[in-house]
Amino acid sequence: QVQLAESGGGLVRPGASLTLSCAASGRTFNTLAMAWFRHIPGKGKEREFVAGVSRTGSVLGYTDSVKGRFLIFRDFLRKTVNLEMSSLKPEDTAVYTCAADADAGENDLFRIQSMYEDWGQGTQVIVSS
Repeated sequence: QVQLAESGGGLVRPGASLTLSCAASGRTFNTLAMAWFRHIPGKGKEREFVAGVSRTGSVLGYTDSVKGRFLIFRDFLRKTVNLEMSSLKPEDTAVYTCAADADAGENDLFRIQSMYEDWGQGTQVIVSS
C-alpha cells in the first residue's frame, strides 16, 4: 500500500500563489501514476480532477479551469509530486487530495478518481480576500 502525505495548504488572497506537495512512500516512486483532485464545498461528494502526471513525468494533464495557472511535476529525488498554483481564485477553494495508481503504464494518465487506489488525507486551500 502506498502512503501519501500532503502539505502546503493554507489561506491566501485572490491572485496569490501556493505550492502543494505530496510525499509518497511504500512503493517505488516511479511505478506510480499520480494526480491531484479537489473537493469543492457544496458540490456533492465527487472529487474533481485537477492535474495528473504519468510515472515518467512526461505526460501531464489538467482540468480546463486551471490550465495556464497550475503546474504539476514530479521530484524524483524527494519522491514528491508538487502542484504549483498561481493566480488563485476564490473558486479554487477546496480540499486538495493526492492520489496514486500503482497499476498504470509508463505514460498513462487518468482523470477518473476510481482509477486511483491510494489517497492522502487532503490539505485545505482557501482563497479569500
